[in-house]
Amino acid sequence: MRKSPAGSIASLPEAAREAFFEGLSENALAAMPWLWELWALPDHQLAPEGDWRVWVIMGGRGAGKTRAGAEWVRAQVEGPTPLASGRCRRVCLLGETIDQVRAVMVEGDSGLLAVTPPDRRPVVNLSHGKLVWPNGAEAMMASAANPEALRGPQFDCAWSDELAKWWRCREAWEMLQFCLRLGSDPRQIVTTTPRDNDVLVEVLGTAGTVVTHAPTRANRANLAPGFVEALEARYGRTALGRQELGGELIRDRAGALWSRALIEAGRVAEAPELDRVVVAVDPPVSSGADADECGIVVAGLRRGVRSGEARAYVLADLSVRGLSPAGWAGVVAAAYDAHGADRVVAEVNQGGEMVESVLRQVAPALSYRPVRARHGKRLRAEPVAALYEQGRVHHLGAFRELEDQMTSFTAAASGGSRSPDRLDALVWAITDLVLAAEAGSPRVRAL
Repeated sequence: MRKSPAGSIASLPEAAREAFFEGLSENALAAMPWLWELWALPDHQLAPEGDWRVWVIMGGRGAGKTRAGAEWVRAQVEGPTPLASGRCRRVCLLGETIDQVRAVMVEGDSGLLAVTPPDRRPVVNLSHGKLVWPNGAEAMMASAANPEALRGPQFDCAWSDELAKWWRCREAWEMLQFCLRLGSDPRQIVTTTPRDNDVLVEVLGTAGTVVTHAPTRANRANLAPGFVEALEARYGRTALGRQELGGELIRDRAGALWSRALIEAGRVAEAPELDRVVVAVDPPVSSGADADECGIVVAGLRRGVRSGEARAYVLADLSVRGLSPAGWAGVVAAAYDAHGADRVVAEVNQGGEMVESVLRQVAPALSYRPVRARHGKRLRAEPVAALYEQGRVHHLGAFRELEDQMTSFTAAASGGSRSPDRLDALVWAITDLVLAAEAGSPRVRAL
């Protein structure tokens, strides 16, 4: 990928930067705002080098995706002088609606009109839905809500904006591909905040697609003061924040016991006074960098006052990897004290009495209950997932790695080589707090 010279200018001492600009002519200074390579964020706003057909920029809100898209189109249509031909002469600007294309891609603060020098700026013909540049290049404004309008036109490049939220995404994307048949190397750029969208996933996995990615924070210097900090404080570790601020593609796996929406519905900012707290542990068989994680989850119980239905609150995911038995036992003991826990619940299928022995060496007085799995992971997890569906389990804040395991846990995944240790610990915690108590079983024998 090309690197912007802005990095070298920005890294100069202040006096050297001033000397650099003072040495430029008036014409050079006037041209500086239009030299995109000087100002672009090189990791995601400059086109990758090499042989590609689709460039996808996935980023958080305000990460600079629209500016990058507009600048790329400008680079395709402009020649060395205002009237000289560029690489492309027929462009498709495809957005969710025509109004969105006009308001964001064309007339927006980072749209084509704003990023183009006055002597090269295109004329907008709204009655024909076109932009026409001084050198004769044209761009057609098209709506993804009306894919049939793409039957007939042909292009040598295209810009698709916010593909992941198009209503008729598949039809519009497929129609566009048939239109890209001009020139020797038709290319297209996609600028989008990611969503769980099958078409986007397919595009990302297609040969000839390259991807650049950036969170909102990457463009912080060009956003209102405090904007990033305020939204990160509120949404930073939620699935919504990871998608809208982090620019991550968050997917629900088909057949998983949990969905993102199910977890989000139960998320809370604070927990009530709790009647019980447990620290659940799913210890690894071995230690070292390649060992499974030691799942450590803290959860509490609030008994139902009026409804009679107890509710569980997931308070912390303290899972660790690579620690010795004494190391993870120390984490468990610290969590036990910090949360005022009533009990440590630990699976002993692999470690047997060794698990209790290790914990006792670190904290001799802690209350301890061993549990032994008698059925597969999915059978143990299903009743816990049912409690989530009933709205009886809440997450205090967000737990990224744990929630990723939950929403990826399918029948196939339950037999995988990597154990979902965070999820296992969660299941043991909720089982002990809610299911075992309601079943009247002190030792969860049925699991």
